[in-house]
Amino acid sequence: MPRGQELIWILLVVAILFGAKRLPDSARSLGRSLRIFKSEMKEMKDDDKKEGDQTDK
Repeated sequence: MPRGQELIWILLVVAILFGAKRLPDSARSLGRSLRIFKSEMKEMKDDDKKEGDQTDK
């Protein structure tokens, strides 16, 4: 996990690559993507549990 000075460099490079105007939209899009990914992973785990419960009976 990046700390201190590394985080500053990463943020600086991201700001240069995407520009200050597009940065909030990019962060919002990344947040949505992560939320969808996490919900899909949770759904897959729940499906695995249901299948495991059905095979045990």
